[in-house]
Amino acid sequence: MTAAQAPRQAMGRKIVNAIASLGMLYLFAPIVVIVLFSFNQPKGKFNIVWQGFTLDNWRRPFAVPELTDALLVSLKVAFFSTLIATILGTMIALALSRYKFRGNGAINLFLVLPLTSPEVVLGSSLATLFISRGVDFGYVTVVIAHVMFQVSFVAVTLRARIRGFDWTLEQAAMDLGASPQRAFWRITFPLILPGITAAALLSFALSIDDFIITFFNAGSLVTFPLQIFGASRVAIPPQINVLATMLLLGSVLLMVGGVILESRKQRKTLAVTKTRK
Repeated sequence: MTAAQAPRQAMGRKIVNAIASLGMLYLFAPIVVIVLFSFNQPKGKFNIVWQGFTLDNWRRPFAVPELTDALLVSLKVAFFSTLIATILGTMIALALSRYKFRGNGAINLFLVLPLTSPEVVLGSSLATLFISRGVDFGYVTVVIAHVMFQVSFVAVTLRARIRGFDWTLEQAAMDLGASPQRAFWRITFPLILPGITAAALLSFALSIDDFIITFFNAGSLVTFPLQIFGASRVAIPPQINVLATMLLLGSVLLMVGGVILESRKQRKTLAVTKTRK
C-alpha cells in the first residue's frame, strides 16, 4: 500500500463506519422510543407525546387487565408453538444435513416457502383450510398457525449452525461401544444445543410478535398484538410500553445468559484440551 492509498482507505473505513452507525441507529431508534415512553406521564389516553418523566407506570405494570391477559395468552401460545416447532425443525434440519434421500430438494423448497410468502397469504390460506374442515378458531388454530412458519425458521437456522458438522464423531463413539442413541445424546446434541437454543429464541420472538397470521386464525382469542391494535383506536396506555420493555429485557437477559454459558463451555473445553496435551 502506497502513501497515497493510505488516506483513501482511511476515509473509506470512516464512511463505512458512519453508514453502519446510521443503519444501527435506524434499527434501534424505535426500541429506544418504546423504552423511553414507558417512563412517560401522558395527560390523556394516548401515550404518544412526551409530557414528563415518571416511575408510576413501572409501579403499576399490570394496571390494565386486558393487556395483561392478552400478554399471558401470547406467552402461552409462543411457548407451546415454539416447543413443537423446535422439535420438528430440529429433526428436519438433522435429516437434511445428515442424509441424502429422494425428495430432499422438495423439502428444502417447502421450508423456504413460508419464509418468502406474504403473511397475508399464509394467514388467509390457513383460515380457509380451517373453515373448510369445520375447525373452531381459537387457541389450537393459533398454535398450529404459528408452528407452520416457526418450523421453517428453526430448520433453516439450525441447518446453518450444523453445516460442516463432523459426523465422524458419532461414528467414533459407536466404534468405542456407544449405542446410536447414546452417541447422539452425549456427542451430537451438546454440540448442536447452542444452535437449537438460538432457533428456539428466534421462533419464540416471532410468535409473540406475529399479528397478520394470528388475526386470520384467532377467532375470539386475543393475543398481545391484537389487543394493542384494537385498543389503539380508543387509548394507548403507557403500560403497553412497559410490558413491551419487559419482554425486551427478558429477551436480552436470555441472550446474554446463552452467550455467557457458551463462553464458559468453550473455556472449559480449551482447559481440558490443554490439560490433555
